[in-house]
Amino acid sequence: MVKMIYKTELSNDFQTIIPPEIRNKFKISPGDQIEWIISNNGVKLKFRKKVSIDEVFGIIDSESDAVELKRKVQRGDKF
Repeated sequence: MVKMIYKTELSNDFQTIIPPEIRNKFKISPGDQIEWIISNNGVKLKFRKKVSIDEVFGIIDSESDAVELKRKVQRGDKF
């Protein structure tokens, strides 16, 4: 696996730009969320798609398990 390194700069408001190569590879769109996962080894970023109410309604049926549905939404799984 080839490791690519991208650098960005923080603005005075602590904002930055996600490089287009990363946005395209992970299909990041405005409104998506970034999770910052802190460990002893550093920080890992995870991109999560924004889920619309229509997408949530589309996964619900009469046999659904509410706990499993919540887990799927939190993981950003496709339905």
